[in-house]
Amino acid sequence: MKPVKNRKAFFDYEILETLEVGVVLEGHEVKSARQGGFSLKDSYVIVKDEEFFLLNANIARYKYMSNDEYDPNRTRKLLASKKQIISWASKMKQGNLTIVPLKAYAKGKNIKLEVGLARGKKKYEKKEALKKKELDRQLHREKREFMV
Repeated sequence: MKPVKNRKAFFDYEILETLEVGVVLEGHEVKSARQGGFSLKDSYVIVKDEEFFLLNANIARYKYMSNDEYDPNRTRKLLASKKQIISWASKMKQGNLTIVPLKAYAKGKNIKLEVGLARGKKKYEKKEALKKKELDRQLHREKREFMV
């Protein structure tokens, strides 16, 4: 499985901490994820009853599955230590923080998810990031032209 990144999360949020968690999946979902049917676009993590849950993550229907009643955006439980969950939940309550999925990848026979404790960026911070990115691109182009 190729790692699936949530690039929008890095643009919209300032990542303060990261954590690797497991994802509870059904067999056909694991097969589909390994074939590249995993998408983190518009997904987010909530804390409910001292457990993490992943919402809106899309795992495409496995092509050899016979069941037609499959919901690709269903809520999935995430596996993390109780201590870590309580710690992050208290940090979320103290500040304007949220938990966002950053990357999904295979680790051995398991599918893992990297989640981040994040603070939303302001509009002007996003504009500054775009300006910096464009400046770096331009500098790289000029450097490449100069070398040739």
